[in-house]
Amino acid sequence: MSYEQARDELAEVVRRLETGGLTLEESLELWERGERLAAICEEWLEGARARLAAATAPAENGGSGEPAAPF
Repeated sequence: MSYEQARDELAEVVRRLETGGLTLEESLELWERGERLAAICEEWLEGARARLAAATAPAENGGSGEPAAPF
């Protein structure tokens, strides 16, 4: 599942929970689904952070030690 799919579905889960009118069982199932979707989003974000850190880190060998230019 892509980040965007998980984020959009999570937003729908939140909307449904906030609207109310659900049974306790339905609410719990939605909450659990939301937790799984939030974990998927977090995995994607952590991966993106790691890729950005790797892309902006000075080269291990032959680097000047200066931070890379932002663009």
